[in-house]
Amino acid sequence: MARTKDPAVRTLLIERAAQMLRTREPITLRSLVAGTSVSTMAVYTYFGGMDGVWRALRQEGFTRLAAGFTALAPSSDPVRDLAALIAAYLGNALDHPDLYRVMFDANFELEDLRAADDTLEHLVQAARRARDGGRFRAGTGPLELAIQSWAIAHGLGSLVANGPLPRETLDHCVPMLTALYVSAGDEPERCRRSVERGWRRPDPPDGRARR
Repeated sequence: MARTKDPAVRTLLIERAAQMLRTREPITLRSLVAGTSVSTMAVYTYFGGMDGVWRALRQEGFTRLAAGFTALAPSSDPVRDLAALIAAYLGNALDHPDLYRVMFDANFELEDLRAADDTLEHLVQAARRARDGGRFRAGTGPLELAIQSWAIAHGLGSLVANGPLPRETLDHCVPMLTALYVSAGDEPERCRRSVERGWRRPDPPDGRARR
């Protein structure tokens, strides 16, 4: 009879791999299980090999991003909600910079190919609410605006989370998002207030607030 897989073992190995990414340790079959209570066979049992580990890590990045998005309750201001989603996206990138990098590694497929689309859908829905509520022009495409918002976040996030620029660079997100949403039809001053209400520039993971 086949042994029942223990989800805790799978989680253990994913967390171990993520920790190794953070500390820049080479991830191999043997180094992954070193110091754990499982054997190298567990990597094949739960992931089918090392390629499966990388797919699982990529999936984990989107899973954590989706959890952050889901935790944000919609408000009566959909433009504020769009900015809040972008802030959550950047917060996830700064909290998990190595998973963030793996999320966009096209060398490995996702375990669930819908994961990226599902996270994008949170932005699409907020953009649709803004359009239907009269904040954006009637002809505005929610998907296009969601992708443009994501592109702004990804560009800044990549420059800061795994790049050369300081965290203060993320403050450019407010005027960039404001300009994007004004170009979609929102009233400039109202838009700026909404974006600023939704925006929370992510602080370092150690919790030290920036002034």
